[in-house]
Amino acid sequence: MQLHQLRYFATVAETRHFTRAAELLHVAQPSLSQQIRALERELGADLFHRARGNIALTDAGEALLPLARQILADTETAHREVQEVAQLRRGRVRLGATPSLCASFVPDVLRRFHDEFPGIELIVDEGGSQDLVRTLSAGELDLALIITPVLGQAPALAATELLREELVVASSPGSPPPTRRRRIQVEDLRDRPMVMFRRGYDLREFTTAACRAAGFEPSFTVEGGEMDAVLGFVRAGLGIAVLPGMVAARSGLRITPFAGHDMQRTIAVAHRKDVAPPRAARELRRVMLEHLRTAAAGEFGLPPTTTRLLP
Repeated sequence: MQLHQLRYFATVAETRHFTRAAELLHVAQPSLSQQIRALERELGADLFHRARGNIALTDAGEALLPLARQILADTETAHREVQEVAQLRRGRVRLGATPSLCASFVPDVLRRFHDEFPGIELIVDEGGSQDLVRTLSAGELDLALIITPVLGQAPALAATELLREELVVASSPGSPPPTRRRRIQVEDLRDRPMVMFRRGYDLREFTTAACRAAGFEPSFTVEGGEMDAVLGFVRAGLGIAVLPGMVAARSGLRITPFAGHDMQRTIAVAHRKDVAPPRAARELRRVMLEHLRTAAAGEFGLPPTTTRLLP
């Protein structure tokens, strides 16, 4: 019994027409009929009642059809699984991430993924969450690490929340601390010289909105920088900056946490709802989750006071 014979049989059973089945299978009708006859001889039973203009399954055909469909489905599944395993030896993953995550969380995840799948090319698109949502929606990324709740603007995307991260105030160790207290209030930022990211950064919008909610406009000494530039400006004593806890923990700067839980952000991994991520992207997502679980156990140095793994 050959797989192509079962495929021919199932197609004739579905169409109830030899000629139409041959057209669907892109084979000559006499060849299809010969293969069906060969299958019947091997099984020792007729599979079809053949009458002019009327093809019907025999009892033997009725018994074989669900088995043939299952065999063909299992074969297709096996083929797909083998192909996906082969894809993990080569191929690519397109990941979008915000600049702060590229400076903290992403490098460790990509190193871990590359150690496991060295043949996969990693393409990283760095940008703000709104830009990443647009790029992901357009099919130009496989996955994106974004800051919620921006996802509400893109109903075509699905996301899994990964991590809740506290924002902190970073200052130069060589400058006076921003407050004498252990924790700082948003109101304490009033009239304090601040270093601010360029427009389009999620952190800029978040910080500005928090200051306005407290009743004042933030005062910038330097603005317009990328993450590395902002860290350098703070280190040089040009001002303080509101940073994600994971970035600040690696910066060597003085860290002052905020009081309360208002100054925090939620990190999520997003993908399109209508297209399943390729196998390599799904494996990257798995590695991401495993890394977070490991980090939550304290093995990779994420500060437990500023990050919390979400269920």
